[in-house]
Amino acid sequence: MAIRAGRTGHASQSAAPGPDDTGDTGATRADQGDDRRPSLLTNARGSLRTPGTGQAQRWFFSAIWLIYLISPVSGLFSGHHGPLWIAAGLAITIVFSATYVTIICNSGRWPRQARRGLAVIALLAALACVVYGEAWTPLWIYVSAAAGMVLAAPGYGRRMAMYGVLAAGACYVLFSWLAHVEIAQFLAVLLPVVLVGVAMIGFRLQIQLTHELTEARETVAKLATNEERLRLARDMHDLTGQSLSMITLKAELAAKRLGKLPASAERDVVLADLGDIGRVSRQTLHDIREAVSGYRRPTLAIEVITARNALDAAGMRLDDDPGLTLRSGTFDADSEAVLAWCLREAVTNVIRHSGAKNCRIRLTERPGELSLEVSDDGRGLSHAHPDAPTGKGAGLRGMSERLSTEGGRLSLGAADPARGHGFKLTATIPVDHYDN
Repeated sequence: MAIRAGRTGHASQSAAPGPDDTGDTGATRADQGDDRRPSLLTNARGSLRTPGTGQAQRWFFSAIWLIYLISPVSGLFSGHHGPLWIAAGLAITIVFSATYVTIICNSGRWPRQARRGLAVIALLAALACVVYGEAWTPLWIYVSAAAGMVLAAPGYGRRMAMYGVLAAGACYVLFSWLAHVEIAQFLAVLLPVVLVGVAMIGFRLQIQLTHELTEARETVAKLATNEERLRLARDMHDLTGQSLSMITLKAELAAKRLGKLPASAERDVVLADLGDIGRVSRQTLHDIREAVSGYRRPTLAIEVITARNALDAAGMRLDDDPGLTLRSGTFDADSEAVLAWCLREAVTNVIRHSGAKNCRIRLTERPGELSLEVSDDGRGLSHAHPDAPTGKGAGLRGMSERLSTEGGRLSLGAADPARGHGFKLTATIPVDHYDN
């Protein structure tokens, strides 16, 4: 191996880049370390976030470690190199730095673009090592850090991230050998190349764990709030409903008995008062029942939580739309209740009939209407939902009837029409405006 023993150099270049990233900004409401924990009376969709993970902090702590590129950049101006040589080196540095910071800060928000960016900085590092030599081999520290952050995302996992870090280390070894890097410098940089990547894997997994913990706390808060509403509805109905029914019955009974007495002006006044009592008690009982039914009305926010728990218990993975929670309560309550009932029934069908491994739920808005889509990767229309083509399924017929009352419609089809795989249910209702 052509690595020479000799002087040590570029010690500052072995520092570990360690950006303060949060991955998916849609989930930066983690309240770990924050005293403002969501209570049962607070909105579980509140804007709590992990301290120190704002946009400015992420960019700052990602970019600050690029200061160690000063050493290879300064080498461009030493010796007798032409303007093209210097300009090309500066261009590689600028593109590499911008791409590195962008993918580190947005690896959760744009996972596909982050993977492409990882490939870009790996190619730039290889190009710099080939053209400019040993001074640029520490670029593989940043490539390893980016690999640990990007490849540890959900869908890849720890093993793929470790492969990425090891690949970055292997590339560093290869280009160090080609550039005849001294043994002391080689070992001084090799350790950060590997350890920084491993550290970034752990950092990304910690971010994911924090987000999952936040979602779990929000789920518990929403379920507890819903349970409290149901308890209040039961108590209101049980305690006041019986008393009002008794008042109405007694008023009617008293009026009948008074009707048997000889006619008089005073009797007519008492009969009129008893009639007013009966009407008021009946109207109050009706109002209470309406209020109770409102408390018991299902919502998308609650139903998606229930669906997540049910699918998880059935061993199925849920890919749900954040809009299900964010838009809950922003449009007509009756229309939302119908979509919530459809979501409940659709998820039940997926669990019972589909044999799927994955379930996908989306809420899409079009001009004047809102659509709920529930799809799976199961056996398909003919096997997973045998009643769907004929429309004879009781659950599907019930959904269609509920949607018809709100002027909506139900459509069924294959999740993958090209291959005829999976099942997709779409419930659409008209929506005039959002109550923001």
